Amino acid sequence: MQDSQHQSLHTSARLSVAPMMDWTDRHCRYLHRLMSRETLLYTEMVTSPALVRGGALHLLDYNTEEHPVALQLGGSDPAELATAANGAVLMRTPDLVAECCAAMQDAVDVEVTVKCRIGVDDQDAHQVLPDFIKRVSDAGVKRFIIHARKAWLQGLSPKENREIPPLDYDLVHQIKADNPNLHISINGGITTLDQAEQHLDQGLDGVMVGRAAYHSPSDILSAADARIYGGDWARDPHEVVLQMLPYIDRHIAQGGRLHQVTRHMLGLFMGRPGARGWRRLLSEEAHLGDPSVVKRALERVS
Repeated sequence: MQDSQHQSLHTSARLSVAPMMDWTDRHCRYLHRLMSRETLLYTEMVTSPALVRGGALHLLDYNTEEHPVALQLGGSDPAELATAANGAVLMRTPDLVAECCAAMQDAVDVEVTVKCRIGVDDQDAHQVLPDFIKRVSDAGVKRFIIHARKAWLQGLSPKENREIPPLDYDLVHQIKADNPNLHISINGGITTLDQAEQHLDQGLDGVMVGRAAYHSPSDILSAADARIYGGDWARDPHEVVLQMLPYIDRHIAQGGRLHQVTRHMLGLFMGRPGARGWRRLLSEEAHLGDPSVVKRALERVS
């Protein structure tokens, strides 16, 4: 990849929307891109076995309008990951992660990045994470997204793993201070642009926002281009809905279902007058397949 392309991705990564299984599909990303021109969007996590052995290439579907967009691959087999490119437990085997990343970098000319936790179970994160970062960066990886919580592989559900292990933002900031040549983004518990700006002001290169960007996208994405990237572009959620209408029509014409798109739009007016009516009408009638319900729902917040 050319240096200018690397720089462009690094700039976009000042703010990114986390990869979320069953949520950040191509319809969701299209919606988010209408709200922010700059924010880096991620696919859902796609496993290398699903692509290489299962032939599930439809998981890679995307619209060209989504760029900048990044693919998140999951797997533990270097050769299989390399083929897929043309999980937390791996923190126990940093050399294997380094081997996987090296194999992918040899196979493709796009940047390979790593998303990780600060540690696993009873590991001492202040020892494990710096060692992990060093071994993987020595393999050529220069950009890391660090979720500032441990992953507990026993005793906690995936939902509890997102909420119960304590956040250690200071450790992530220390990783950046010790590795100024690396691009370090932080993830975990960040729900507002104010918080994102604080982390950026303190020296981190990027901030990844998860469920807040999905459940109340207007609060995170509508002002992101101005506040995070210094631009002068903003989009009102009413405009976004109107711009989604042609997309919805195309999707239905191609055999798709209305609710596959509108389920991602429920939180557009979160916290605003009429938001409950908007959500209720879409939730109750979108499955019927009549796209006029979107305009009728919009009238409830207009």
